[in-house]
Amino acid sequence: MPYSFDDVLAEIKPYPKKRVAVAVGHDEAVLDAVARAEAQDVADCVLVGDVAKIKATADAVNADISKAELIDERDVTKAAKRAVALVSSGECHIAMKGKLHTDDFLRAVLDKETGLRTGRLLSHVFLLEVPLPVKRLVFVTDGAMNIAPNFEEKAQIATNAIALARLFGIEQPKVAALAGVELVNPKMPATQDAAVLSLMSYRGQFEAGLIEGPLALDLAVSEEAARIKGVKNPVAGHADILLMPSLEAGNIMVKGFSHLAGGRTAGLVLGAKAPVVLTSRSDSAESKFLSIVCAVYAANMEAVRVKVGKVRG
Repeated sequence: MPYSFDDVLAEIKPYPKKRVAVAVGHDEAVLDAVARAEAQDVADCVLVGDVAKIKATADAVNADISKAELIDERDVTKAAKRAVALVSSGECHIAMKGKLHTDDFLRAVLDKETGLRTGRLLSHVFLLEVPLPVKRLVFVTDGAMNIAPNFEEKAQIATNAIALARLFGIEQPKVAALAGVELVNPKMPATQDAAVLSLMSYRGQFEAGLIEGPLALDLAVSEEAARIKGVKNPVAGHADILLMPSLEAGNIMVKGFSHLAGGRTAGLVLGAKAPVVLTSRSDSAESKFLSIVCAVYAANMEAVRVKVGKVRG
């Protein structure tokens, strides 16, 4: 089981390389990430977009994309659709957002004819490399796609994240359904959703994970905080997955972790036919490279290890 992004990178070395289709490739950080992925034999990349802009941008940041395949398509919408279609057809294994708006990219992912629909809810997971008290990976969901998920959507978001955590070697992921407090308060709907998700979990309605909530963030990640507050349950202080009450909460937390604390992060979309790399335009080249690494790892583990879980009705 990998405990850091360096572990993830090391563990994928024996597995086959995957092909990544990048939609609208003339993004400086994306091209830097692609060059690193090619150089370290993590992935082969196909860059779809305005080839002249892609080459000029690569030259500007000294990114060696000589091994990448280039497909010229100057229209942004068509480039996104072409990149996703390469994954849908099986020619590539992973779709990645380049220099275009998230909505335009996801429109291509959700296209009924050439997209990556499965019938499952698509959700986003940030992977955070947490250094203390012991280095490990923590999964945060959803901080990028589902704005204000209702109870049913939270159950599906949790299920997607549990499946990913299992691919990363956590056999029974511990999910903290977060809220501002650890007690149910009718004036705080997030606490009610969390409590019902917890009850469903204890009744065995989640096949592969354990959900507990409501929990405040300190109780989810700190054994000491749980001890002081007298909260005793299997998840408190040991959460693998942080299930956010809203997109705003997740997005603010992860950007604070990255930009204030200097933490390393990666980001993936789950629920599609194949892994989808979806990062912010302001994310670093390292974050985008690590997202490719995690997508390649997930794609390989999906083929050899576990099946996606489901919520039992």
